[in-house]
Amino acid sequence: MKSNKIYQASTLQALALGYTKPVVTVRELLEHGDTGLGTFENVDGEMIVLDGVCYQAKDDGSIVRSEDAAGVPFAVSGFVKDGRSFKIEEMPNLEAIKLELTLKIEEDFGLNSIHIARIDGCFKRIHARAGAPYRSQHVSLKNILSKTQKDFSFEGLYGTLVCVYFPDYMDGINASGWHMHFLSKDKKLGGHVFEAVIDSGECLLQKMDRIEIQLPKDAAFDTYSLKEASKDEIEEVEQGNG
Repeated sequence: MKSNKIYQASTLQALALGYTKPVVTVRELLEHGDTGLGTFENVDGEMIVLDGVCYQAKDDGSIVRSEDAAGVPFAVSGFVKDGRSFKIEEMPNLEAIKLELTLKIEEDFGLNSIHIARIDGCFKRIHARAGAPYRSQHVSLKNILSKTQKDFSFEGLYGTLVCVYFPDYMDGINASGWHMHFLSKDKKLGGHVFEAVIDSGECLLQKMDRIEIQLPKDAAFDTYSLKEASKDEIEEVEQGNG
């Protein structure tokens, strides 16, 4: 049986506590997957990996293609081409999308597994965010984003939601539940999504049965008390309220 691996750079606790130094490069991340999400050194925007290419959403919602040598403090990637495909009907909000995806993985008894999905479709509205770079150590992600985050909305466009699901028992290594980033079809707009309305779409959903985590190698990583990462703050940041 073929094994499907998800690759992760660092942990969400480390990012939440302010570890924003490079752990791997974009080139190294892409060796492990064609689909994924994350951020860049010093939380310089939001990352979307799609079809084996890494894109960076800037703080105005615009997109640039990432340099292979760009530093990555936190990200996940995996291959989804062999995943399960199904239609997505009209969805009025992000919670409805998450519920639909959760029901699909529950059908296959997959709630304790990691999943990566991509939803290609027509979106009535996307509400997203990205931040500008902020160089620091031991400044929490919530505080960084309170200084740099900007949010923006897009309406009536085609594009892709990149979605990652982690089960609740892995909370802290990554965010439990669904985490989503958006990239427009023309590769001009995108960001971290905290609201979405779908007209219709097609989903490709891949269940993962292995995880590989690359921890930071420098000594500064061991100065962070990762258990002190606040779950409430992580949830606020995830929902766009950071």
